[in-house]
Amino acid sequence: MNEAREASRLLLLEEDAGGDREGLLLPHDADLYTSDGSIDVKGRPASKHTTGNWRACFFILGHECFERLAYYGIAKNLITYLKVKLHLSNLEAARHVNTWQGTCYLTPLIGAILADSHWGKYWTIAVFSSVYFIGLAILTLSVSIPALQPPSCLRTACPEASLLQYGIFFVGLYMIALGTGGIKPCVSSFGADQFDDSDPAERAKKGSFFNWFYFCINIGAFISGTIIVWIQDNTGWGIGFAIPTIFMALAISFSFGPTNMYRFQKPGGSPLTRVCQVVIAAFRKWHIVVPHDMSLLYEVDGQASAIEGSRKLGHTNEFEFLDRAAIISSADLRSEPFTDPWKLCTVTQVEELKILIRMFPIWATTIIFGAVFAQISSMFIEQGMVLDKSIGSFNIPPASLSIFGEISVFIWVPLYDRILMPIARKFTRREKGFSELQRMGIGLVLSIFAMVSAALVELKRLEIARSEGLIHEKAAVPMSILWQIPQYFLVGASEVFTSIGQFEFFYDQAPDAMRSLCSAFALVTVSLGSYVISIILTLVSYITTRGGEPGWIPDNLNEGHLDRFFWLIAGISFVNLIVYVSCAVRYRYKKAS
Repeated sequence: MNEAREASRLLLLEEDAGGDREGLLLPHDADLYTSDGSIDVKGRPASKHTTGNWRACFFILGHECFERLAYYGIAKNLITYLKVKLHLSNLEAARHVNTWQGTCYLTPLIGAILADSHWGKYWTIAVFSSVYFIGLAILTLSVSIPALQPPSCLRTACPEASLLQYGIFFVGLYMIALGTGGIKPCVSSFGADQFDDSDPAERAKKGSFFNWFYFCINIGAFISGTIIVWIQDNTGWGIGFAIPTIFMALAISFSFGPTNMYRFQKPGGSPLTRVCQVVIAAFRKWHIVVPHDMSLLYEVDGQASAIEGSRKLGHTNEFEFLDRAAIISSADLRSEPFTDPWKLCTVTQVEELKILIRMFPIWATTIIFGAVFAQISSMFIEQGMVLDKSIGSFNIPPASLSIFGEISVFIWVPLYDRILMPIARKFTRREKGFSELQRMGIGLVLSIFAMVSAALVELKRLEIARSEGLIHEKAAVPMSILWQIPQYFLVGASEVFTSIGQFEFFYDQAPDAMRSLCSAFALVTVSLGSYVISIILTLVSYITTRGGEPGWIPDNLNEGHLDRFFWLIAGISFVNLIVYVSCAVRYRYKKAS
């Protein structure tokens, strides 16, 4: 007892002197504080009983729900606004939507680097949420003030928007892209940070968090695809864009109230700088032979690594050339300082880069899934616009069909979390049932079926158009828009497997101090998928319109072959699936201490 009291007294003295409290936890503190390096808002080790867990995640999930409602309140019907109000063609509108969405999922790299390097996830979310709100306000003004919109069409004559009208609209639109991208990689990883990785009970909850995180995303998307889209089409674009702006304000206030409940991970410095240090240090020692005894490689003493907020990583035998960065040479022993990271890196720092290299093939083979996902807000809507949208006296806005993707998520998330995962756990003996890679692969298969379904619907639609003599008329065919439901439902199901699997994979496999950056990688696949679709659309237009042909995707879709475009994406997805499987079976999971 006296020894325990003396240890406690020394611990308090060290804490009062500004020492590192995290490294001095007593054994019995493991039940009181987290062991993954997380801290509370005052910089003290995070209490297991008063911070984090589901109590904190409730507010994070609420923020995500409101923010996604704001985002999809703009995104879901954007192509309609571009065509109806800004008078763009089918191809121009689709390209603008895909480019903007691509930017929304590319800007996460900016937020992730700032969060991991300097600001931390919490303050990064705060700054970019403000940019997001300002962008929404500008966009709302641009669609509400008549002088900022082009005149309405007179029969077939549609005046072009002026440079000022285009400028203000797209400034607001791309501020939203910067804002949503900046916070996107931080919210999911900040939520996952509320669970202690070193505690088996909390680690199991983290898997459920990603499922319910995605569930909340789709609640926001569902409300946007029903109520807000209907308001935009029937009441007005001003009020239709003002509602997302109000909800973004609610998201900001909802997220930053319970600050004392949150657990925070310390920023570990620039991940890009650490990567460059490993590469340069390895090239400097290209002529030195890597020792057979890997314990001779440089690593700091103690449990914590040299990287702030990061656990040590065990050595792996892949990419041996990079191990040269951790060799202690005679020049290192003579130089000052001995631990110059541009000359000598720790094993953990080297392993960070190895993890990124190992993840790259998995990342690259999920880009095509982003291309399939992009169809929800572009070509699926254009297909719906030439189908019969009436059910009795009610007209369904084509953008509203995407709610069946959200309904699919609402069905599949609880089904996966409560039924499929426990069943799979009995057979695989895995904590999560399926591995993240298996889960993603199932989603890729479902995405192929989604494109096949869209192609079959388009084949039937064109058959009806020919039989009704509507080929040369720019008109909807007498075929119900409800035939699109299966393709939306399949995309929603594929999201539950691939998108949530991506969130888990890139968070769990990421080095501790690169989690925002690696979460951004998952989002960048959606960005690159949108850009890939923009490129494919451009190539399809160029190739299929030669010789005066209308092409696959003309303004009058009855003269085109949108079905061939869907078959093309399905074929590319199938080839991509084969490549993904070959990469997944070779992947080696990280080893963290």
